[in-house]
Amino acid sequence: QVQLVESGGGLVQAGGSLRLSCAASGRTFSSYAMGWFRQAPGKEREFVAAISWSGGSTYYADSVKGRFTISRDNAKNTVYLQMNSLKPEDTAVYYCNAGLGPVEYWGQGTQVTVSS
Repeated sequence: QVQLVESGGGLVQAGGSLRLSCAASGRTFSSYAMGWFRQAPGKEREFVAAISWSGGSTYYADSVKGRFTISRDNAKNTVYLQMNSLKPEDTAVYYCNAGLGPVEYWGQGTQVTVSS
């Protein structure tokens, strides 16, 4: 069982930056691939970024490539999403995801609002 708690969301002007954190419980955190997804009002949840269990591989949606960076600290059971050059279209609830084979867990989400 893994519990995920996101933090770091908030209101920021376009062009600004935020860093999201996702703290995980459980001793097996380092075994899980981790990801960030987001859901804007009236839209489906979409993939943002993912990182392998070791941190050696990262993946990004085209819409955030070059602006967002995912990283993890397995010693702290935490995954991060550094978001730079934010745009109003990045406004959404951001969710942390942990996956290992068919098993996955989700956090409750943190709101990110980017004003123009």
